[in-house]
Amino acid sequence: MFQKASREEGLVGASLVFLAAAAFSAKAVMIKLAYRYDVDAITLLALRMAFSLPFFAVMAAYGEARTESRVSRGDAAKIMFLGLGGFYLSALLDFMGLLYVSAGFERLILFLYPTIVVLISAVWFGQRITKTVAASLALSYVGVLLALSNEARFYGKDALYGAALVFGCAFTYAVYLVGADRVIPRAGTLRFTGYAMTVSCAAVLTQYGLTRGGGIFRLPAPVYRLGLLMALVSTVLPVLLMSEGMRRIGAGKTAIISSVGPVFTILTAYVFLGEKITALQMAGTALIIAGVVSVKESRA
Repeated sequence: MFQKASREEGLVGASLVFLAAAAFSAKAVMIKLAYRYDVDAITLLALRMAFSLPFFAVMAAYGEARTESRVSRGDAAKIMFLGLGGFYLSALLDFMGLLYVSAGFERLILFLYPTIVVLISAVWFGQRITKTVAASLALSYVGVLLALSNEARFYGKDALYGAALVFGCAFTYAVYLVGADRVIPRAGTLRFTGYAMTVSCAAVLTQYGLTRGGGIFRLPAPVYRLGLLMALVSTVLPVLLMSEGMRRIGAGKTAIISSVGPVFTILTAYVFLGEKITALQMAGTALIIAGVVSVKESRA
């Protein structure tokens, strides 16, 4: 009976992680679809954050209500810094990068964030990089070079600029995760996520208000639908599903299952955007996934 319950628990956890990876991976396709309506990156990002803000505010309030201790001033400052310098900047670079590269290529670069976490931890905290991890890192970045060479065939010089922006997104997100790993044990997952995301949402909306005015109220109807989908399906939902799935099956299995993300993006981009799938792209994808999954497993 206990084995059956354990198998069911594992199946539910694996399903939650799979759905979270698929939901998060759909974000790039939604962004590219919205760009067809001549909307700029700041406006689209503001729309996504405006729809997301109430959910993260509730998350922060719920986390606060469940915890008796208060967040210290030091941790509050760190949460604000990570919300601004991590997630806000990361999201901005991502939306800008997607103006210049395909959705499939964007997802491949973002998938590198665990390798960047390893490098940051080695440089700032002196954590040793084993030979196995070093080989996995090399494998991942060889894959990126293959995928970049394929991207340049279709996007020309813009591919390098877009890749730099998206890599900046992956780097700042990795900084966010490294910082979060040290604050969450004291602040709690719900409070940290809720407060950090609320800060990033407020920053985006402030930037939009200062630079764009009220144009957000005069967008085509499909853009509002895509903005709402990005907020619900590719922002709030995957955060909850991934956390619950990881709780059930652990970080190692989560790393393996979540590797479907780049493949899912490539397939959906092919269906909804008409992006081409090439042998060179799939070779790069295979190397990146193999390298990143190996890195994740070694750190689990």
